[in-house]
Amino acid sequence: MGDNSGSNQMWGGRFAGGPSAIMREINASIPFDKALWRQDIAASKAHVDMLGAQGIVSPDDAALIAGGLDQVAAEYEASGVPENWDLEDIHMTTESRLAELIGPAAGRLHTARSRNDQVATDFRLWVRDAMDQAELGLKQLQVALVSRAGEHSGSIMPGFTHLQTAQPVTLGHHLMAYYEMIGRDRSRFADARVRMNRSPLGAAALAGTGFPIDRFRTAEALGFDGPTDNSLDSVSDRDFALDYLMAAAQCSLHLSRLAEEFIIWASQPFGFVTLPDSLSTGSSIMPQKKNPDAAELVRGHSGRIVGCLTALMITMKGLPLAYSKDMQDDKPPVFEAASLLALSIAAMTGMVAEAKFRTERMRAAAELGYATATDLADWLVRQANIPFREAHHITGSAVKLAESRGIALDQLSIEDLKAIDERIDDRVYAALSVEASVAARCSHGGTAPDEVRKRVAQARVALGLEESA
Repeated sequence: MGDNSGSNQMWGGRFAGGPSAIMREINASIPFDKALWRQDIAASKAHVDMLGAQGIVSPDDAALIAGGLDQVAAEYEASGVPENWDLEDIHMTTESRLAELIGPAAGRLHTARSRNDQVATDFRLWVRDAMDQAELGLKQLQVALVSRAGEHSGSIMPGFTHLQTAQPVTLGHHLMAYYEMIGRDRSRFADARVRMNRSPLGAAALAGTGFPIDRFRTAEALGFDGPTDNSLDSVSDRDFALDYLMAAAQCSLHLSRLAEEFIIWASQPFGFVTLPDSLSTGSSIMPQKKNPDAAELVRGHSGRIVGCLTALMITMKGLPLAYSKDMQDDKPPVFEAASLLALSIAAMTGMVAEAKFRTERMRAAAELGYATATDLADWLVRQANIPFREAHHITGSAVKLAESRGIALDQLSIEDLKAIDERIDDRVYAALSVEASVAARCSHGGTAPDEVRKRVAQARVALGLEESA
C-alpha cells in the first residue's frame, strides 16, 4: 500500500515535471552565459556585415539585422538580459528577441555559422577583454609599488629567511621584489593574449561551411590577428581560457604572498604597518582589534582561483573532438576567477598605496634581530684574515652577548668585542650598523639604497611615469 500522490517524488521537489524538468535546467546556460551579451552582439554584427558584403544575404536584410542587434543591445544595457530557460543560452535569447523586433529576416543571421563557433568566438572575445583588464589593473599595482618604493629606498627593515631575521634590507627593495613578480604576471597575460588572438568564427559546427564566407573580414572586424586554421580545433579549443586561468592563478599566488606580508606586518608583535581603515574591519566583541580582512580575503581568493583552473583542466581532460556539452561548463570558472582576481588586484593596490609604514619600528627590529651578524663575520674574514668557520663562531658569541643586554651589535663596546677576540679593532663599527650593511650590498639587484633608487627610476620609465633620461 502506498500513496501515489507523490508520483514524481523520486525526481525531487525542484523537478516535479520529471526528467524533462531536469533536462531543461541542466541544459540551460543563460544564467551565466548572459555575461557574454556584448561579445555576442559584436560577433553577430561582424558576421552579418560579412554576409552582406559576400552577397549571402541581401543588403537590406543585413542592414535590418544590424539595426535590430543595436536595439537588442540597447535593451540589454538598460534592463539586463532576460532569463528564459526555454531559450537555453545568450545566443538563442538574442536571436529570439531579434525576430520579435524585425521579423523573419532575423533567421538569416545564423547563416553559415553554428552555436559552436559562435560561443567559441564570444568566449574568446570575453577572455581577451579579461586579459586586458587584468593587465591594466596589474600595471596600476606596479605604479603603487614603485611609488612607495621610491619613498622608502633608504628605509631599513629586517630581511627574512624562514621568517627569521637574516640581513637588513630596505623597504623599497622589498616592495620592488613584488614589482618584479607582478611584471612577470603581466607578461603571462600578454603572451597568452598573443596566442589566443585568432578568430574561430566561420568554423561553423565543426567542418567549416559551404557558403562563400570571408573569415578574414570577420576576424579583422573583431580585432583578431586572423582566423584560426582548423575548424575542428576552432570549436573545441579552450586553451585560451586555460591560459587565462593559469596566468590568473600564478598572479593570485603573488597577490596572496603580498597579502600575507601585510597581515604579518600589521600584527601587534611586528607593528611594521598600519593598514588603511577602508581595507580593515573591527571586531564585534574586542574593541582594540583592527582586522586585515581585505588582505585575508585576497589570500583566500587565491585558493578559489587555483580551484577554477583545476576545474576547467579536469573538464577538458579527455574530451574527443570536436564539441561536447561538457564545454558549457568552461565559463563559470573563468567568470569566477576573473571577478576574484579583479577584486584582489584592486584590494592590494589600495593597500600598498594607502598603508602607513612604521619605519622606525622596522629599523629597530633589524637591529635587535642582529641582522648585521653576517657583516661582522665577513669583516673578520676580510680584515682579520680569520677563516669563515672561526669567524662564524666569534660572531655567535658577540650576538649572544648583545642579546643578553638587549642592545644592537654596534652598541657593544670595543672592550666587549676584544674580550671575545683580540683581533677585533675599531674599524669593525663601519660594518656593524644596519646602514652600513645595506649600503654595502651594492651589486646589481642588491638592497643598497642607491641600487634601489636606480631600479625605481628604471621602473618609472618602463611604466610611462617618466621620460627616459
